[in-house]
Amino acid sequence: MKEKLLDMKNKTVVFWKNRAKTQKTVIISSTLVAVLAIIAIIYFVTKTNMAPLYKELTPQETGQIKEVLDTRGIPSQITENGTAILVPQETVDTLKVDLAAEGVPKSGSIDYSFFGERSGFGMTDNEFQIMKLDAMQTELANLVMSIDGVKDAKVMITMPEEGVFVRDSVQEASASIVLHTEPGYQFDQTEINALYHLVSKSISNLSTDNIVIMNQNFEYYDLANNQNSSNSLNVTSQLELKKEIERDIQRQVQQMLGMMMGHNKVVVSVTTDIDFTQENREEKLVTPVDPENMEGIAVSVERITETYTGNEAAAGGEVGTGEADVPGYIAGGANGSGDFERMEERINNEVNRINKVVVESPYKVRDMGIQVMVEPPVADDPLSLQGDTVDEIRQILGTIVRTSIDKNALAANPDDADIDEKIVVSVQTFNGKTQFEQAPTPTIPIWMYIVGGLLVAVIILLIFMLVRRSKKEEIIEEEMIVDEIRNVSIPDINNEKESEGSARKKQLEKMAKEKPDEFAKLLRSWLSE
Repeated sequence: MKEKLLDMKNKTVVFWKNRAKTQKTVIISSTLVAVLAIIAIIYFVTKTNMAPLYKELTPQETGQIKEVLDTRGIPSQITENGTAILVPQETVDTLKVDLAAEGVPKSGSIDYSFFGERSGFGMTDNEFQIMKLDAMQTELANLVMSIDGVKDAKVMITMPEEGVFVRDSVQEASASIVLHTEPGYQFDQTEINALYHLVSKSISNLSTDNIVIMNQNFEYYDLANNQNSSNSLNVTSQLELKKEIERDIQRQVQQMLGMMMGHNKVVVSVTTDIDFTQENREEKLVTPVDPENMEGIAVSVERITETYTGNEAAAGGEVGTGEADVPGYIAGGANGSGDFERMEERINNEVNRINKVVVESPYKVRDMGIQVMVEPPVADDPLSLQGDTVDEIRQILGTIVRTSIDKNALAANPDDADIDEKIVVSVQTFNGKTQFEQAPTPTIPIWMYIVGGLLVAVIILLIFMLVRRSKKEEIIEEEMIVDEIRNVSIPDINNEKESEGSARKKQLEKMAKEKPDEFAKLLRSWLSE
């Protein structure tokens, strides 16, 4: 064994001495890269992939989960300033089920199950009322969180104290709710109204007027007040309607100009003058069927025509001598002829009879002003914004003003100058713009790609060298086999017995061929002797 090791060592030394300097450099660098590649492969293969178990936790909940995981010997990492905890990816589902079965994490809130678990004597009325209120808040928060778009909810309820006497007036409760909504989710008015009624019906003596709902961005969700039977608007409703109209127009302009210039490059403000005069009138109109001739449709026509032609009859009888007659008066007229004609026409015409009960709109936009501030593409260079862009913005805003203002308040064909007076477009740099830090997205560094490419190239080079070396070894082995075949000694036919001297001679020849160094040492020892 020792001789084999020495032989391998000698061959290695001879091989290394016979290599050129460049070959030595390539071999050393290839060996180092191969070692680093092996280490990297082992690292990535044995690396544990961590996945989030829970997110958006409180420090108390994070500590509870960390303690349970450490007790079980499960590796974990706390990230996002203590609000999230990571565990090995393959154990996430199992841990969620196990921790939920154990009631971990415990948020500290009380729900209705608390009374069933700890029912018994020894609890005062004040303690019971406090726990009951806390349970109501928890259950209502869980109810609100079941709605789409709500990630978390905080509820604060104020319950009035019950009076001792019956004649004491019943006070109303109040509720304040803060919603943590999902990014980009918008509630419509129907969902907001349903949320108000849901909260109102969950607590006794709680009207919708005593409920305040807002999100984490301090945006209020207001309940839409229905109009009363007379369709009249009070002062509060008028202000809310005015704000809603201005907000809708402002959002439309902001969205449209934001798509053109960038959402952080445009600021829009809208002011309106609303006429809340309401008019109810009844109109009874009679119009002709044929407006051109101002005639109606003839329903019935009656025409009567009378004519007479003849001579007058002579007077007859005796001269009257009665008491009433005038003596000597000749009755009748002189002899002659006469004509008579009479025409009568009756036409019944039907006309359009229109009865209108008109209820005018409870509000009209009498005037409007739109103010827009635009930041140039290059904030410090106002000339980077082309003049045509400002003209296009003014034209867009002019169209909005024309279609929004009431036609009676606006002339039939208003001049462009009148519309331009209602529009202001200012181009300047935004100095008060809030800068938000974007969370860095986890990406693989470029150097890892470079190192990976080098490792792949080195591995391919090593494989090529090993294949080439194996081919050379095969060729050498074939040559050795041929040499051995050639060096096979043919036994003597006479099968003569070797003498002791011939046997030693063969051993020395064999030793000189196979082990020249030892044969040289042996000769030196013989010569010295």
